[in-house]
Amino acid sequence: MALVLSIANQKGGVGKTTTAINLASSLADLNKKVLLIDLDYQANATTCMGINRGSVKNSIFDCFKREAAFEDVIIKTANTLIDVLPAKTMVEGVDEKIITDSNRDFILYELLQKERDNYDYILIDCPPSLGYITINALMASDGVIVPVQCEFLAMDGLTQLLNTVRLVQTKKKVNHETLTIYGVLLTMLDNRVNSGYQIVNEIKTYFKEKVFQTIIPRNITCSNATFYGVPVTVYSPKSKSSLSYKKLAREVVARNE
Repeated sequence: MALVLSIANQKGGVGKTTTAINLASSLADLNKKVLLIDLDYQANATTCMGINRGSVKNSIFDCFKREAAFEDVIIKTANTLIDVLPAKTMVEGVDEKIITDSNRDFILYELLQKERDNYDYILIDCPPSLGYITINALMASDGVIVPVQCEFLAMDGLTQLLNTVRLVQTKKKVNHETLTIYGVLLTMLDNRVNSGYQIVNEIKTYFKEKVFQTIIPRNITCSNATFYGVPVTVYSPKSKSSLSYKKLAREVVARNE
């Protein structure tokens, strides 16, 4: 049965989508079958996996609205070990539909149940907010990976995320299920700036063993890979960023196994 991991932080620009697509690619390199779910209205994870978001007929949001079947929305990618549940940018009425659903916090949880046996890992790229979509992602997950940028005010806003995680943990406990902080991932470290390492120490002091040993460096190859619509692990396999995400994948697998 798949391990379901949300990649979440309501702060934008911390590397959620970059982490999602490159972790998916790196897990596939370890011969793991992966489903990547794009829950961001910008649909960047969809695009970065080589899918033209403009050609997407139905998206994960149509599943939330009960207007499309989960299995019919899944798209196969060029990598046979990676499937994508795409997002699309023009979506209306999703939040309104979720709010009126009597089981609104568990919609994604229910949708995922019959798919979990088909994958080793299910990764959920969350939007930069803590609304109903993110709550659904956390309710459906076994753990959450929190990307944190190695810059000043990195801890700003994390309290709200942690409070949300605790709320979800309480709800899941009723069903004898858990949600863990699977790992805190330090991203965008600039080796030329000493303050970056001060943030690293601060995060490690606060989260202790939850912090991944892997630190993702700031590297232009990630931006270039996005332009070409592929993970950096495909665009530049030997770059520092690519090697870092491959190391992260090994850590994720080690924690699971």
